[in-house]
Amino acid sequence: MSALPKPANRDRRWNLRVEESEDALVRAASDASETSYSDFVRSAAVSEAHRVLADRTQFPLDAHAWAQFTQLLDRPPRVPGGLRDLYSRPSVFE
Repeated sequence: MSALPKPANRDRRWNLRVEESEDALVRAASDASETSYSDFVRSAAVSEAHRVLADRTQFPLDAHAWAQFTQLLDRPPRVPGGLRDLYSRPSVFE
């Protein structure tokens, strides 16, 4: 079963060179997950791409977006009433 939805038209092709041991490992994993080799490789690559991009620490912003961002950072924190109530009671660990 593929983790990715099948788009109507896949018109891009990836050509990779891999070692024999890498190929055997990926083929075994795709067999174990009952996924085609292509779907397994594509899904793994897309998942890793999402993970890498989620870990980015720099996000370029234009002047307007930067002003909005700094305005949000500079505003006073909002403390929900329930949280204020929770911290006003003695801890169960004390």
